[in-house]
Amino acid sequence: MIKTKLKVFAGDLLGGLSSAIVALPQALAFGVATGFGAGAGLWGAIILCFVAGVLGGRVPLVSGITGPATIVLASVMSALNANMEIIILVIVLAGILQIILALTSLPTIVKYVPYPVISGFMNGVGIIIILMQLNPLIGHPVMSNTVLSITEFFKNIASVNFHALFIGVITLVIVFGVPKRFNKIIPSQVIALVVCTLISMKLGLHIEKISEISISFPELSIPNFNIRDIITYFHYSVTLAIILSSESLLTLLVADSLLKTQSSSKTVLLGQGIGNIVCSLTGSLPGSAATMRTVAAINAGSTTRITAIISPLILLILLFKFSGFVAEIPLAVLAGILIKIGYDIIDVKLLKVIKYAPKDDLYILGVVFLLTVFYNLIVAVGAGIVCAALLYAKRTADSAKLVHKTVYDKDIVKLEKLLDRDYKHKIRVVHIDGQFFFGSATQLISKFEDVWGTKYLILDYPSDALLDISAIFALEDIIIRLQSQKINIILVLSNKEVYKQLCEHKILAQIGEDKVFYTEAEAIDFAKKCLRH
Repeated sequence: MIKTKLKVFAGDLLGGLSSAIVALPQALAFGVATGFGAGAGLWGAIILCFVAGVLGGRVPLVSGITGPATIVLASVMSALNANMEIIILVIVLAGILQIILALTSLPTIVKYVPYPVISGFMNGVGIIIILMQLNPLIGHPVMSNTVLSITEFFKNIASVNFHALFIGVITLVIVFGVPKRFNKIIPSQVIALVVCTLISMKLGLHIEKISEISISFPELSIPNFNIRDIITYFHYSVTLAIILSSESLLTLLVADSLLKTQSSSKTVLLGQGIGNIVCSLTGSLPGSAATMRTVAAINAGSTTRITAIISPLILLILLFKFSGFVAEIPLAVLAGILIKIGYDIIDVKLLKVIKYAPKDDLYILGVVFLLTVFYNLIVAVGAGIVCAALLYAKRTADSAKLVHKTVYDKDIVKLEKLLDRDYKHKIRVVHIDGQFFFGSATQLISKFEDVWGTKYLILDYPSDALLDISAIFALEDIIIRLQSQKINIILVLSNKEVYKQLCEHKILAQIGEDKVFYTEAEAIDFAKKCLRH
């Protein structure tokens, strides 16, 4: 018992260290990018992670400022002319909205957002981050939006600060060039931060630096609020609350998937809301559960929320011990790190199979992407969900027709009952009834958790409906999970077009084309033969 507890704590300790190392450069860079300052980013990561860790769910969610939140906060800063009293009001209201959301059933809705909407949004955020760092990379101030960033970049090319460009290029070489095997030990962002800052200090480069970072504990400050201000600026709070909540809930889905747990989304959102209120009242940056930091912690062995308490404590030690060094970090280095973060946010997985994706999915992705980059993040997601719903309704209406067929195949039913009795669940048959699409894909994934003891699992998909991109990725996730449990997958497909689609996406290569059949009886006979041998 004691050994088990020590092992769990050791994993949480390593997870806290790993996530803190990942969080440090990101918190500093995002803090500068929002206009709040590096110190606000770092203190926000410390405060939010600690509060949300104590009050949130059991899984090790590491919180702090993230890419999407940075874009929203930078826009709010620009729109409100950096009026900090009003900005604090906006963040407090966003935190209160998160708490209200936690008391409803709305947090469960995030699992129904179609994959092309999420992909278009994340691709848009990645591109925004990259475009907004082009000017700091050549030694000029960061702009508040993408259009302004592009236009100012072409104007600023004539007056490049070559010292900034030099150190920025070295940063990019390091963050993109460090091999993955080294990246797992020490993140390339940390290497770039240390190496490039030391080069800048040794050569005495004339470039903009962080210059000042507060190491004293932030003081609690409650500004004067009034009803008129709340009504006037409420829409900013709604936007911020939706972005922070969505990213937290998506990170929770990832953490639950990796740890094979089922956490309360309401509890997590409650902790995040309270944490963001505390951040706002201390002048620190709000944030959400961060996917990259959480995954780093889990990969290092973390399994409980103790990690979310250890991680900010490590950041606190780093802040007090190395504040002088942090003040010397060039803004061009942070720009290079943010460009890499923006690149990592881009959904490369989808881009690899984009030529096989259904046109409807591509239309949705394109609309969401363009609206995210050039207009508004919330409008982009809302428009994407509406388009997806309308296109699905159209597909369903077009495919609706009367079909006369036998509802039950008595021979197959009898065969399955004998299979359960004689093989004691070593061979199981699972029917995917109805259309396998984005609305059902995430639900179906959770149905495959309790298949321990099974050697051969037969997935029978009798529908003629083609799979959308969400269903394809969901099927891939199901296969990976089952194969990790040493379960052999056998597919039964009744439609040649579905077979062709799975071939194009290399799903069948993952299973083995010899394990695909057109009838359930053939699949059962194959499983029996394999089990005997």
